[in-house]
Amino acid sequence: MGPEGPLPDMHLAGRLVEKSQAFTAIAPNITPAARIADWSDAELARSIREGLRPDGSLIGPPMPIPLYRGLSDDDVMSMVIYLRQIPAVENDPGESVYNIPLPPAYGPPVESVDAPERGSTAEYGAYLAGPVAHCIECHSPMGPQGPMSDTHAGAGGFEFHGPWGTVISPNITSGEDGIAGYSDEELKAMITRGQRPDGEAMSPPMPYANFARMTAEDLDAVIAYMRELPPLPDWAGAD
Repeated sequence: MGPEGPLPDMHLAGRLVEKSQAFTAIAPNITPAARIADWSDAELARSIREGLRPDGSLIGPPMPIPLYRGLSDDDVMSMVIYLRQIPAVENDPGESVYNIPLPPAYGPPVESVDAPERGSTAEYGAYLAGPVAHCIECHSPMGPQGPMSDTHAGAGGFEFHGPWGTVISPNITSGEDGIAGYSDEELKAMITRGQRPDGEAMSPPMPYANFARMTAEDLDAVIAYMRELPPLPDWAGAD
């Protein structure tokens, strides 16, 4: 990670994600040069959806395994295929260290998941903003047990620390503290270009360049979902 965000020649080669009293989280190298090259497709898919490595050890936070459990069979295998063909990068970012107990598992084995029917609907938008892009996790406050997306979905308040300083995710619920005052077109510009209605540039780490590649239908679906999020006041500290 450089001062302006991810380094293009180190794509998916791993980095320090978060360091706190609870843990030091290292995102591992997941290019074909890394240990996942020896994992089967099924093992790699299981690590994404269930947080379990082939040796049975658990992948810890902040990887959003509870959300990734909802990835459809087709989508998780598309991710596996994608990871197999990206450029290999030699890099060892280190290992995560956890000072908190991890659960034995994030739930029972994931047998099979179907995605909702594609379309400009709130239902499909919930799938995109949840398991696929985990927008709802980043835009919900963090509690002692992790993101409070069950009780304060979209209320903002998640702190991101990086070379850009400290950024607090904003409220994206349907109320006045959230997106009620924005048009759909303004929201699209904020999501895909990182530009506020007054022209001000928004801060990292939201991956605007990635979201700019969303289809028009998918973008409409995400906004439809946001419009249906129950209105909540800003979480303390959210801006």
